[in-house]
Amino acid sequence: MIPLTYADPGEKNVILKISGKPEIKKHLEDMGFVTGALITVVSAVNGNLIVNVKDTKVALDKELANRIMI
Repeated sequence: MIPLTYADPGEKNVILKISGKPEIKKHLEDMGFVTGALITVVSAVNGNLIVNVKDTKVALDKELANRIMI
């Protein structure tokens, strides 16, 4: 299990775990980041990511991306 920030762009991954306080987990869940969901990094700049999850592109800062384990 590694943080999402270490994923290679274009590679499909499965979300295995989301860490953090309950309100952070809920915020990510509301955006479609749930255990078992497929996620693809579209681009990465300085740890900040644009990802494709559930057919939607979402921008994540490095702090949130490090809470998503693949």
